[in-house]
Amino acid sequence: MEITATLDRIEGELAVLLLRGDAQIKFNLPVVFLAGINEGDIVNIAISKDVVATDEAKERVMSLIEKLKRKG
Repeated sequence: MEITATLDRIEGELAVLLLRGDAQIKFNLPVVFLAGINEGDIVNIAISKDVVATDEAKERVMSLIEKLKRKG
């Protein structure tokens, strides 16, 4: 999924972005992720699920749960 947003303003260490097409939806990102981007610039942000990392995290959690069950 890719979203398009406008950098509305910077408030301290946070960038306030407005979703294009619906300026009522706003979200914040640390400004360190937007190096070289200025107020008024339009950005594209890609969002994707990391399936491998998700599965690995689930396995670690399940392993810890099993260890706790055996102790209890």
